[in-house]
Amino acid sequence: MSSELTVRPVTASDLPAVLALHARVFGPGRFVRTAYRIREGTPAISRFCLMAVLGGELVAAIRFTEVTIGGEGGALLLGPLAVEPRVAGRGYGKRIVADGMEGARRAGLRLVVLVGDLSYYGRFGFTRLPGGQIVMPGPVDPDRLLAAELAPGALGAYRGVIAAR
Repeated sequence: MSSELTVRPVTASDLPAVLALHARVFGPGRFVRTAYRIREGTPAISRFCLMAVLGGELVAAIRFTEVTIGGEGGALLLGPLAVEPRVAGRGYGKRIVADGMEGARRAGLRLVVLVGDLSYYGRFGFTRLPGGQIVMPGPVDPDRLLAAELAPGALGAYRGVIAAR
């Protein structure tokens, strides 16, 4: 990873560049995914959203949305995580996931959930959820619904449907 990399919170003025990155990485089909449906109507930026800038250029961005699970707060939905394709594999995505989760832990949040690949997110403490314990309000491959505890034992306190806070 380059020493020129800067990780910082996303601001409103960054939003056009972040949304353009999402469009390049995920294409137009991204809007029909269940995770996008959960985030509808929520602010586009939360206090946990981060971006990585290399030499003045946006190379990665991550969104965290505060959610409830079965009415219980203290949880975040991670995603999307987008990395500029030409710099993928250099650790920029890993850096902002780790920094974002540490910021959430320091802020007192207890759980992070996402829809993603265990092979990638497992390194951050994500595991598959027990069947039916936490569900999304739409179609999701249950093998891709993952959670990471930010506080020991937190997962046991959550049961039910994920909803925007």
